[in-house]
Amino acid sequence: MTNLDLTHALYDAFSRADIAYVLGALDPQVEWNEAENFLYADGNPYVGPQAVLTGVLARLAGEWDGFSASPEKMIADNDTVACVGRYRGTYKATGNAVNAQFVHVFTYKDGKIAKFQQYTDTAQFQAAAGQVRSANAS
Repeated sequence: MTNLDLTHALYDAFSRADIAYVLGALDPQVEWNEAENFLYADGNPYVGPQAVLTGVLARLAGEWDGFSASPEKMIADNDTVACVGRYRGTYKATGNAVNAQFVHVFTYKDGKIAKFQQYTDTAQFQAAAGQVRSANAS
């Protein structure tokens, strides 16, 4: 399978909540970074599948209803795949929904995801979660 095929399979696994498949796609030393100021960026970088599971995936599952990451376009170049898509979901505690663009950049090593970087509209997620940040917050 190509890295592009692996990335398609990863999003398919996310869509059916196959977390075992997702974790199996990660290198044992994966370096996972959520976007700066994102709700789950507090643990950046998450290193290893267990850190990704507890720091990101479990929190998404516990805090959101109907959360999805839907790919719209993927671009592959050697060991890197970039995916443009949309997040959708409703934050359980507030009932606020998001419909936000994202870009995910995956770096592969030996058929596994070695690095992940997320880019998204963090302000939309903060608003959905009821978190208000001032323009001068660092």
